[in-house]
Amino acid sequence: MAGVIVIQQLPGGTADGEVVEIAMSAHDRRRVRRIVEAPDGARLGLELATGTVLVPGQVLHRAGGRAYVVTAAPEDVIVVRPRSLEEAARVGHLIGNLHRDVEASGDVVVALADAALADRLTRAGVPFAIERRVFRGKAPGEHAH
Repeated sequence: MAGVIVIQQLPGGTADGEVVEIAMSAHDRRRVRRIVEAPDGARLGLELATGTVLVPGQVLHRAGGRAYVVTAAPEDVIVVRPRSLEEAARVGHLIGNLHRDVEASGDVVVALADAALADRLTRAGVPFAIERRVFRGKAPGEHAH
C-alpha cells in the first residue's frame, strides 16, 4: 500500500501538537480494517484487531508533530424530549428493546435514527425529531447491558 501509513496498533495517550481530526460516524468507528483519508491528505491504512471500536478522542497515529485523532461525525439521530419521568422510562425501554445505544443529557434522549425506532416511538405516541448532530454513542450491535 504505497503512500499509506499502516496502523496495526493504537498508540494510546492523548493528542499533543497539531491535531488532525478524522470525523467518523458511529458505524465507521467500528470499521477498523480500511483506508481512511485525513483532511491533510494522509492516508491511514487501519489494520486493527477485529472487535476494536474507535472512540472520539482516540489517537490513531502520531507523526511530524501531528496527532491524527478520531472525532464523531454529524449523523441522523432521533432526539426525544420526554415530557415526564414515565415517558422517559418508556423511551429507554423502547430503545433498549431494539438494542440501541443512547445518549442522555439534560432533558433529551438521543439515539441513532432508524425506521424501526421511529415507528415504535410514533406508535407509542412519543414526540421526537430527527436531527443531524454528533452521536458519541455506539452503533447498533455494540450496546452493553
